[in-house]
Amino acid sequence: MGVLYIVPTPIGNLEDMTFRAIRVLKEADHILAEDTRTSGKLMKHFEIGTQMSAFHLNNEHKVVSRWVDAISSGQTIALISDAGTPAISDPGFLLVREAIKQGNEVITLPGATAFVPALVNSGLPCEKFHYEGFLPHKKGRATRIAELVGKDVTSVLYESPHRILKTLAQLLEAAGPERIVSISREISKLHEETVRGTIPEVIEYYENNPIKGEFVLVLQGNS
Repeated sequence: MGVLYIVPTPIGNLEDMTFRAIRVLKEADHILAEDTRTSGKLMKHFEIGTQMSAFHLNNEHKVVSRWVDAISSGQTIALISDAGTPAISDPGFLLVREAIKQGNEVITLPGATAFVPALVNSGLPCEKFHYEGFLPHKKGRATRIAELVGKDVTSVLYESPHRILKTLAQLLEAAGPERIVSISREISKLHEETVRGTIPEVIEYYENNPIKGEFVLVLQGNS
């Protein structure tokens, strides 16, 4: 049997790459990458010459058995996403599940992910929290938002710049004007920023400032 390594990669600053992650990627027999063009830049920076193949949402069901067979035959396969930890709102779960089913060893390296620093940086309670990921775009969206604002623990969700104001408006309607939110964007990048306040205060901020980058929204629990 071989090994499947789940390897986090930087979400911004390349200095967030760990020595262990670099070693594993260099020693692996093959790297599966969400986008080989994006990951190619990272490989070049850290002088990693391991062969890569694409593994993403559009092909994972077609190729997963091939790579599980490779692991079962004794190969060491490393899975990476474009940024952060695979399987956290990125491809990875299917490969991990099938590798485990076949009795293979799966090792996940600790490392970069966006929601943990955003949660800790929010100043909201984080000893218990709910991770939502991305909300549905249409069907079921209102129901999920109603459930989120009813939770008595801090909730964390991802949002795109195109929908952040829409999401804040929907949260305002469901939770009222006193609920606190913290929004972090461009974590570990040059223009990293966290905005905290009531939902109306944060809406006003983003109505008057550029909306760029990927957002992590942290919502105060219903206390």
